[in-house]
Amino acid sequence: MKLIYNGLFFLIFFASLSQLSYGDIVDRVVAIVNDDVITLSEVNEEGKPLFQRVAEQAPASELPEALKQVRKTVVDQLIEKKIMLQEAEKANITVSGEEIDKALEHILERNNTTIKQFQDQLAGMGMTEEQYRKNLENQVLSSKLVNYEVRSKVIIPESKIIDYYDTHYTERVGKGGFYILQIGFIWDNNAPDRKTLKEEAGKKAERIRSLAVTGQDFRELAWKYSDLPSATDGGDLGVVKRDDMPAIMLDTISDTQPGEISRIIETPSGYQFFKVLSSQEGEIITKVPYESVKDEIYDTLYQQEIKARFEDWLKRMKSRSYIKIL
Repeated sequence: MKLIYNGLFFLIFFASLSQLSYGDIVDRVVAIVNDDVITLSEVNEEGKPLFQRVAEQAPASELPEALKQVRKTVVDQLIEKKIMLQEAEKANITVSGEEIDKALEHILERNNTTIKQFQDQLAGMGMTEEQYRKNLENQVLSSKLVNYEVRSKVIIPESKIIDYYDTHYTERVGKGGFYILQIGFIWDNNAPDRKTLKEEAGKKAERIRSLAVTGQDFRELAWKYSDLPSATDGGDLGVVKRDDMPAIMLDTISDTQPGEISRIIETPSGYQFFKVLSSQEGEIITKVPYESVKDEIYDTLYQQEIKARFEDWLKRMKSRSYIKIL
């Protein structure tokens, strides 16, 4: 099957060029970008990992079209890369060997990888260290260009940070609703030792509830101990309407004052208890303090703005460029 894939691969890219010599094929121009060109050999080198992955995974009947789409994607990426390199040259932006060394060292350190392991990984990908360093040089150059053209112009006012916080970290309690946090422990009803598991879950529920009652952070307790899906959100169920609650849960929540911990209730396969944050219509509940997430929100908005501005800048550069795909 792999021989079929390989044959189709070469059919896609080389069948129409059967009258040319190998040297002509390697150097054939596939796109023009201003005063620069993109050759078939560049496309094959840039897209080698993608071509290989498609050749291994795509069904034989879909392979020609899949390879065609990958080739288009690679050509588009190379066009953008050429434009960025051309703009970097206009701005006299360069990258030294020392900067490439530092970037490589950072990558190895971040991935806890030795240079030998790194070289072995490259070999497995069919890439030389020289090729990787060249790609890395382009990445560093692109990053410096983004700094020059985009990043230095981005300002995130605190009003935007507050708006994001209000949207993502607060919630308004609607009519007939309760803002609730939840912790629960479950057992397997089909397990041979079901009775023992149920007793253990009950004891655990009592122990963790006592920690919550004595003042330990409910969200942290939920994240650390709860067996329920809401644990990943610190037990946060958000605003739950009365009509959406099972009767036993509604009875328990209705008897619990805002800020208090409910009694433990038994469900068909577990024990649960809750913390009611609010039951007042129109009240705004803050999920976490503003100061604790302010920097995180800033980073999120900053990256979003960088991405949007860069895409807009690249779009403008492409519209001003002479681009022809052959």
